[in-house]
Amino acid sequence: MKLFIDRTFNFLLALIVLILLVIPISITFIFIKLSSRGPALYWSDRVGINNKIFKMPKFRSMKIDTPQVATHLLENPDEFLIPFGGFIRRSSLDELPQLWSILIGDMNFVGPRPALFNQDDLVELRTKEGIHTIKPGVTGWAQINGRDDISIPVKVSLDKEYLDKKSILFDIKIMFLTVFSVLRMHNVKH
Repeated sequence: MKLFIDRTFNFLLALIVLILLVIPISITFIFIKLSSRGPALYWSDRVGINNKIFKMPKFRSMKIDTPQVATHLLENPDEFLIPFGGFIRRSSLDELPQLWSILIGDMNFVGPRPALFNQDDLVELRTKEGIHTIKPGVTGWAQINGRDDISIPVKVSLDKEYLDKKSILFDIKIMFLTVFSVLRMHNVKH
């Protein structure tokens, strides 16, 4: 029953947010298409619940030939940005297509951010802590407590704290804190 309530809550909220944000989503899509060659959406291989790989959509903020690694591992991430790419990332507009992942059940609004398919160190630490047993989220406890500014071990400890405290009220708190963090463009390096 708890899984049904969680799924229903995430589905309905994603549908409402999608309707409310249809204009910024459309504008972002158009800007990307007009300012760079290639598709507006980038489908990233990510690690989901129980370490299963799924395709997660993001608005493309980087050139199509960018290596598939975490942005902080690029020597000079700015050289790969498309026009407006920095703004798309800082404002988290690139994350809006993940509403699709929530609608189809691959993600929740709140949970640990899904690791890239090749982030073995992060996946291994999360698996040791049992974090792999919950759905990843568009936002999470680690996101609002450091985002790009924290190390992998700190991120995992915050993900573990989320796992231990997981509840609807905690998720709502994280969603509200996320809105304020996004509006301030806080803790975004690339």
